[in-house]
Amino acid sequence: KKKARESCSLPESSWEERLANAVTPLWRLPYQEQLQVKYESQRKILQTLASHLEELGIDAQKPGGLCCPLQPVVPSPIINGYRNKSTFSVNRGPDGNPKTVGLYVGTGRARNIVCVKANNMENIPSKHKQVAQCYEEFICRSPLDSCILFHEGGHWRELVVRTTSCGHTMAIITFHPQELSQEVLATQKALLKDFFTCGPGAVCALTSLYFQESTMTRCSHEQAPYQLLHGAPHIFEELLGLKFRISPDAFFQINTAGAEVLYQAVGELCQATGDTVLLDICCGTGTIGLSLAHRVSKVIGVEVVEKAIEDAKWNAAFNGISNCEFHSGKAEAVLPQLLASWEDARPLVAVVNPSRAGLHYRVVQAIRNCRSIRRLLYISCKPEGEAMRNFLELCCPPDPRKKLAGEPFSLMLAIPFDMFPHTMHCELVLLFTR
Repeated sequence: KKKARESCSLPESSWEERLANAVTPLWRLPYQEQLQVKYESQRKILQTLASHLEELGIDAQKPGGLCCPLQPVVPSPIINGYRNKSTFSVNRGPDGNPKTVGLYVGTGRARNIVCVKANNMENIPSKHKQVAQCYEEFICRSPLDSCILFHEGGHWRELVVRTTSCGHTMAIITFHPQELSQEVLATQKALLKDFFTCGPGAVCALTSLYFQESTMTRCSHEQAPYQLLHGAPHIFEELLGLKFRISPDAFFQINTAGAEVLYQAVGELCQATGDTVLLDICCGTGTIGLSLAHRVSKVIGVEVVEKAIEDAKWNAAFNGISNCEFHSGKAEAVLPQLLASWEDARPLVAVVNPSRAGLHYRVVQAIRNCRSIRRLLYISCKPEGEAMRNFLELCCPPDPRKKLAGEPFSLMLAIPFDMFPHTMHCELVLLFTR
């Protein structure tokens, strides 16, 4: 602990320290202690789940009050600067500068939000900080205001930076057009491109520079297209010997080295054989399915983001993988249709990797009611949240009123993976069988 305290270079109660404490609350602890804190956190989640299962009449109590064995937290291969994607806000800084590019301290409800530069954040790589600093320099030169509150006007908004181990860097700038003409917008885009290609921002050596005109907090490509101002339309990542194409809004695990460890473990837990069909739900750019394609007879991927499915199909073709098919659309619309008429005699293993909101109820219904699915791996980034409801729906007795006719699953094993060092977050992999 003494060594950890000596390594803390931030002045006490500085804005940088407040930011570090808010976003990476474990940053002061030696890494082994961080893993222990996370283990205890996951243990409490499984105790809570066991209690809920007991309420449903399911005898789920295992040693320690857990609903299944909990393995130690699998450490991240990289502890600092591991993030391959960072989102920076634009808002008023501690010095009053309304064009500060950084991360928030405070809340909107308390009306005490301050935007603090991320220079001292240990989980963010230096390249991301460099691009953020250059973006701040650009908008500070611009006569256009930053957009802090939509109804108060202003234009310059978020910056997303994505990097890969191949050395590629993508910057995506969100801009509120307000009432600007197309001519003025074209001028701003030209100035932005010049700054990052010929001006001070050229030091960032961007592979791709995107611009999105957005009148909402978050917009998909379909709602507000990503406009390529400079460079290549995609960046590329290598993972488990495969090459993956990444679009601006495609999901990719935030910690690439950690994802390799996670996917290798998922492959082992699937117990897939040569005749297995792998169902990859919320598949993103296809990373899980494609990395396991050589072990199975077929991979079927489902993903709501259309551009991610385009990437997944390209990734399969580029890597010479021909036993994969990918479906674009909401899982709750695609999956029931896919499984309702399922007559394939081959074993069917499902892997689900949803967002924090968990799986839609109709997805759980489709999985429960498909008798061919005997093994399910649920990868959850927030198991204490909405995903908890999914776990109970998977394990509860058949309930005709809820259209859960299929045999219930049993929870067999839980393995936490530390994909987010210095934070409280974990990826929890849960193995369900029936």
